[in-house]
Amino acid sequence: MAMTLRIPEELDRQLEEIAAAEHVSKHTLLLQAAQQIVDRRERRAQIAGAVDFVLSHDAVLLERLADA
Repeated sequence: MAMTLRIPEELDRQLEEIAAAEHVSKHTLLLQAAQQIVDRRERRAQIAGAVDFVLSHDAVLLERLADA
């Protein structure tokens, strides 16, 4: 899918520096950043699901520990 992205000059300059240091294109750098955002969101959802599971399945144990 094609997309046009308008980047402020200062951010563009910073991206150029990072891309040069990483030996990748700005395009690749932005794709990596987008993937990290998606991965982070998925990881947070997994963690929230795990916490909900523990709280619901171990509620009695957690209550006993709190009272100890």
